Amino acid sequence: MLIDLHAHAPLPGYYNQHPHWGPFFEKHPDGDVKLRVGHWILTLGSPERRALVKAGKAPSVEEYFAGWANAENRLAKMDAAGQDAQVVSVPSHCYMYWAEEEFAIPYARKVNDVTREYCDQQPDRLFGWCTAPLQNPVAAAAEIRRACTELDMKGLVAGGSNFGGLEFDDPAMDPVWEALCDVDLPMFIHGYNQSVTWGEDANTDRYETTAIVGMQYDETKCFWYMINGGVFDRFPNLKVYITHGGGYVPYQLGRLNATNRNLDTYHNKKDMVDYLPNFYFDLELHEPVMRQAVLELIGADRLLYGSNFGGSDAVRHDLTDGLKISSEDLEKIRWKNAAELLRIDVSKMGRARQVEAA
Repeated sequence: MLIDLHAHAPLPGYYNQHPHWGPFFEKHPDGDVKLRVGHWILTLGSPERRALVKAGKAPSVEEYFAGWANAENRLAKMDAAGQDAQVVSVPSHCYMYWAEEEFAIPYARKVNDVTREYCDQQPDRLFGWCTAPLQNPVAAAAEIRRACTELDMKGLVAGGSNFGGLEFDDPAMDPVWEALCDVDLPMFIHGYNQSVTWGEDANTDRYETTAIVGMQYDETKCFWYMINGGVFDRFPNLKVYITHGGGYVPYQLGRLNATNRNLDTYHNKKDMVDYLPNFYFDLELHEPVMRQAVLELIGADRLLYGSNFGGSDAVRHDLTDGLKISSEDLEKIRWKNAAELLRIDVSKMGRARQVEAA
């Protein structure tokens, strides 16, 4: 069995919601369809898509969205990848932490409702992470409770840094941590393009640096700020899953631990490494030797399967292939840890696959 926890789902129901922020997929003069959020335009693409643009065969905006809206298209790709289930999340350009609260608060609700409707197309194989307007922690906590109890979302997806100027060490965030502990579900950390917050300078971010380098920086900042801020001392049952192989955490863990107590100000009561039981990481790394290293350092009990399904750098082969690992630990990474952490009833998934096969 295989459960993928890092899978993007851009759904037409929550695009074109604001005259400035959108988010929009628009046809450009060269024939390509590009994402725009405010002033920021995404410049990431694939050689295959650029070849279609050059040949004048690029899909329209409507065709682009139609491919995502129908869950059957996703299920076919999941079957090809050997995936039994996915927990889908809104793309990070839709977080809207940078937007005015009058829009961002109802927008989060809209995103969660649309994601729930999408997952209902195959509720035994598709699950959802909710989003929340973290620039207003009280409103965010209320939406987390609604989404996780009324909509059966499996936790919160969030960026790693800069929530309308707030950071994760700010005590103002405590309502969010309290809500997550009350619903007993994790937070899934996936950084976002910070350049979207730069106003008219948004497109001066050469080479998509705030995405390709910056996301992992922000994910590591989440780890650093939450521990230094004493968050887990106040909320010891809080659980956090960091994607992209854990940001830079596993590769600089010793340095982070060694320098923590040299700071003039820190609020954690234990050594930094003693908070690792509060964290989970995935194996979304492109090199087998790095996946093996993370396994040996972090251990199978704290690893999850996340492929960045639908993303520009998605890993399209099995992330567990070639790992030197016991069969018991292999099953933990592929599905058991996820099922326990997110309270997923895998027996229903099995019945769903049997019905489809019949």
